[in-house]
Amino acid sequence: MFTDYVKIIVKAGNGGDGAVSFRREKYVASGGPDGGDGGRGGNIYFEVDPDVNTLIDFRYQKRFKAENGKNGEGANRYGKSGEDLVIKVPAGTIIKDAQTGKVLADLSEKGQKELILKGGRGGKGNSHFATSTRQAPHFSQEGEKCEEKELVLELKLLADVGLIGFPNVGKSTFLSVVTDATPKIADYHFTTLEPNLGVVKNEYGDSFVIADIPGIIEGASQGVGLGLQFLRHIERTRLLLHIIDVSGIEGRNPVRDFEVINEELKKYSKKLSQRKQIIVANKIDSMQDENLYIELEKMAKQKGLEIYKISAATKQGIKELITRVSEILKTLPKEDLIEVEEIKKVYTLEEKEDVIVKKENGIFIVSGLVVEKLMRTINLEDNESLHYFHKRLNDLGINEKLKELGIKDGDYVQISDYELEWED
Repeated sequence: MFTDYVKIIVKAGNGGDGAVSFRREKYVASGGPDGGDGGRGGNIYFEVDPDVNTLIDFRYQKRFKAENGKNGEGANRYGKSGEDLVIKVPAGTIIKDAQTGKVLADLSEKGQKELILKGGRGGKGNSHFATSTRQAPHFSQEGEKCEEKELVLELKLLADVGLIGFPNVGKSTFLSVVTDATPKIADYHFTTLEPNLGVVKNEYGDSFVIADIPGIIEGASQGVGLGLQFLRHIERTRLLLHIIDVSGIEGRNPVRDFEVINEELKKYSKKLSQRKQIIVANKIDSMQDENLYIELEKMAKQKGLEIYKISAATKQGIKELITRVSEILKTLPKEDLIEVEEIKKVYTLEEKEDVIVKKENGIFIVSGLVVEKLMRTINLEDNESLHYFHKRLNDLGINEKLKELGIKDGDYVQISDYELEWED
């Protein structure tokens, strides 16, 4: 089974917690804090595997998790970092954020490896919080906790030339004639339900990859029929061969077929609709009305497009077409057809804009990622830890905002899962 679109859930490793520990040595009356830092959580990488050509394995495994970092220990021993997780994908895989649709990576080169999710930062041990006035801190920092993220993996075939056209116009037959590929061929619509790739080699030694894509129908850009499954696979191609049936056997109008297909390309992607295109008039060996070809040729000239008459069944005109395709490909640069947005996750406790301070039903509420992280470092049973806590609230401007909202002694402040009584 050819699978070209899956959704998976990934989670980078959590950072290990910092340790609360104090030196305990013989003949040392009061050892200082020696809690070590927690280890970094494992990263999530995606890497191109040249031996894989489908996303089928992801249908059976949907969740991936990197290893958590280990907790710090006494004697300033750091926790071990979590093992990174490397997920193998076929060349041509696009990785997107399922929620925003943003492209995170385009893995199209052999050996390419991309960092997608960073592991959580390890928490600091209590040795970091010692000062001249706070010599025995009984608190440490918790490791960074990473959230699960849903990703879309989308495979877009890497081919130089894409065959487009309605079902049963002869694309698969054409591919079987010009390459060693053996696609399924029969005289009914939607014979091809999966993309097929083949390598064309001409008499001069030139070669290129050609893709036979499942047939398109009207409405494909909105997902009708094979829809988007068809369209995504021609986004990377540099040249389109538009195969059109001019035999008249099925009562098709070649000019209308051309216009319908190109309208779908335009609706799906303006850039794709502007891709260089050659019209290939197929089945001339069984042509019943020559006027069908004449009208198509007239339209091609009006649009400035090249047109070739062939019969994939008898191989008539094939050699001339392939020679011309080779010549054109030499003039078309291989460009990056996917726009990758640089996504970086930055961990910091200093993002003041993240803090929200408000009053609801007589209770003052403080929320935000910064304060949630802060609460995980605090030991509410320890006076020195509480002193550090109040200092951080002041540094973040939270105390000032609470006073602006009219807080007074005896009022309650809800921070994360805690409800604390205010004392000025």
